[in-house]
Amino acid sequence: MPKMTPSEALVETLAAEGVDTVFGIVGSAYMDALDLFPTAGIRFVSVAHEQAAAHAADGMARVTGRPAVCIAQNGPGAANFVSAITAAFWAHSPVVAVTPETGSLGIGTGGFQELDQMPWFAACTKYQVRVNRPQRMAELARRCFYLAKTLCGPTQLNIPRDYFYGDIDCEIYPTGEVKRGPGSAEDLRRAAELLAGAKRPVILAGGGVSWSRAEAATAALAEYLSAPVANTYLHNDSFDWTHPLAVGPIGYCGSKAAMHTLAQADVVLALGTRLGPFGTLAQYDIDYWPDKAKVIQVDVDPAVLGLAKRVELAIAGDAGEFAVRVLELVKKLKPGQEPIEERLAEVKRRRREWQEELDAWAAAPSSLMHPRALLKELAACLPAEAIVTTDVGNTCSMCNAYFGGRGPRSFLAALSWGNCGIAYGVAMGAQLAAPGRPVVALQGDGAWGISGLAEVMTAVREEIPVIAVVFNNNQWGAEKKNQIDYYDNRFVGTNLANPDFAQIARDMGAAGYRIDAPDQVGDAVAQALATGGPAVIDAVIDGAAEVLAEPFRRDALQMPVRHLEKYRATAHRP
Repeated sequence: MPKMTPSEALVETLAAEGVDTVFGIVGSAYMDALDLFPTAGIRFVSVAHEQAAAHAADGMARVTGRPAVCIAQNGPGAANFVSAITAAFWAHSPVVAVTPETGSLGIGTGGFQELDQMPWFAACTKYQVRVNRPQRMAELARRCFYLAKTLCGPTQLNIPRDYFYGDIDCEIYPTGEVKRGPGSAEDLRRAAELLAGAKRPVILAGGGVSWSRAEAATAALAEYLSAPVANTYLHNDSFDWTHPLAVGPIGYCGSKAAMHTLAQADVVLALGTRLGPFGTLAQYDIDYWPDKAKVIQVDVDPAVLGLAKRVELAIAGDAGEFAVRVLELVKKLKPGQEPIEERLAEVKRRRREWQEELDAWAAAPSSLMHPRALLKELAACLPAEAIVTTDVGNTCSMCNAYFGGRGPRSFLAALSWGNCGIAYGVAMGAQLAAPGRPVVALQGDGAWGISGLAEVMTAVREEIPVIAVVFNNNQWGAEKKNQIDYYDNRFVGTNLANPDFAQIARDMGAAGYRIDAPDQVGDAVAQALATGGPAVIDAVIDGAAEVLAEPFRRDALQMPVRHLEKYRATAHRP
């Protein structure tokens, strides 16, 4: 085995795994390894805040399907990863978080920037390890990559900062790929019988469909069964909305066509999804989950099967391989199945009715630009190949009904972690993963202040041509809606006073455009695309109560009860 330093062992392992980009902020703890990045062909993307580095790695992993890497200074730097790594956890993204820590002789003494970093990531990683000997650097780094791929989620490589130095004998080689099957023969037989015998089957296409590149296999199964296909919550890219059997996404601000269709199902094939509880909540006063339907759940992670919903059949398997194999069995049970015109007509009708309702909402009178009018124009003018990332918030939630049909791994959302400030960082990683495609980050003004605003400097410096659209209504819209509906319009902490974000973008070196009418959207997007560099579109929209979506957490809020009003009216106040 060749002799090398542990820093060389780490960097050579990254290179062996095909890593060509690492996101982070420079720090003394790992500077010896950082010095080797250029000669190894690894680009270091320096961000404004470590949270954005982990989000960018998440975005890159979601688009490529391969592990992506972020690295930070020990202590506070590594702590700034935690929220973003949790987002990657719920997105099943194979992110490898490299977290140098205080020197091995100082662990536990309370030195500068020292606190045990392992507990921080215990609940939001699939695997974590502390390098306990410099000689094990490559071995344990390799293990992190292998398990990130195998377990479909982030891993943590924690390294005492003095373990980057010295001489070791080390072997460098890449990890293998993990192949998953379609499920057991018995489970496949039972699933085929249920699907073949169903009168109103519905397919729920989850994130696993995108990860396994199973769109074509899912479409073929749906077509043979004449089964409508709904996207699971915020997985708008799991099935093409232009397909005749597509009914759109379920979940918050999703498609009524999908919800009404699912409500009438007698068999539900939940394909590549954990059936997360928030993504199946009643919406628009439609309690659409079909409790009497027989549910077939397929997912690569056995731990999520039957966890959130009762299922008839739980199958641990790859979504694509399952769809291919079960279709073969269904064809044997129901040979020569013709399209069921009645079901196709029903899907077409429900889609038309839902589109008419969306159009009516967008055309509603509004003192400023209606958010739905903005989203309608954006969805129409963005190039078909564009990747869209979305944040958390009122208008971002409305995006769930507008952006689909762009192909797999093209709609990257915050998912169930729901952390504000995710969209721009994810967009930077997605842009570097797919440099030939436009990438557009959609964020509310509150979330923009958390991370996007500062990271424009990163995009300018690193020449990452992300286009940001900021939904500027001078408020935290989702929470303001709660204060309207539950707290009698008592606004505490929800009103903002924003500057001109377009001008700030120009001051940072990006292009900046400020719009306040739907007919300006197309021109602004065209100009932003034409610049070939980072751009910010400051979209001034209406924040009035009547344009806000329904309460974001109807499941978590109750009408308030107050007992202290009389006391406070008479009590002594200093």
